[in-house]
Amino acid sequence: MHWFYIALALMTTQPQQAAPPEIRVTGTATVSAAPERAEIDLGVVTQAATAKEAADANAEKLEAVIAAVREVMGPDGEIETQSYSLRPNYTRPRNGSEATIASYRASNMIRVTKIAIDDAAKVIDAATGAGTTNVQRLQFTVDDEEALKLQALADAALKARARAEALAGALGLDIVRVLSVTEGEPVVVRPYAAPTMMMQAELGRAQTPVEPGEVEVRATVTLRVEVSER
Repeated sequence: MHWFYIALALMTTQPQQAAPPEIRVTGTATVSAAPERAEIDLGVVTQAATAKEAADANAEKLEAVIAAVREVMGPDGEIETQSYSLRPNYTRPRNGSEATIASYRASNMIRVTKIAIDDAAKVIDAATGAGTTNVQRLQFTVDDEEALKLQALADAALKARARAEALAGALGLDIVRVLSVTEGEPVVVRPYAAPTMMMQAELGRAQTPVEPGEVEVRATVTLRVEVSER
């Protein structure tokens, strides 16, 4: 029995093995590509004396806008409703009496996606010519965003490895193995543009200039590597 207690005491008092020395580094990388598609939010706002008149006028204008956009894009583009509202406009007398309904306002916002870059300005011009009152969003995208994410992660991993090797070499150490790899979720930065109407007197019409930037993907990779003395 005494031998059992002695063995147990020796087991519990033995020092734990120290963790191997390690270096922790982070690599970041950015990959960019020219955009291939555009997305645009188009809105139609109408006002009328009654709710039905405002809604009917809005539906009529929006149908004209959608038809004009589809004529430019053909079967490739996609259109979906983003928001719709129909609400009263009130008058508020200064004498403190009860507010009354003066008119009704209908608002409908659609998003047009998968627009070829060369057609972005044409879509805006066609929509405004057909009755669009708001152009609130113009964003540029690429078809294969996942490929850019993978490339950014690979570049970030290589940079992290290079940093680990540089630190180890400067300290007279060798890298034994990679202990862990942690990836940060890649961040996609899609360029936005604010469309503006530019009057061209010599052409006698309005033209919408569209200058897309580049789509960027930023990734981060953190490495923990075990090192040893040379």
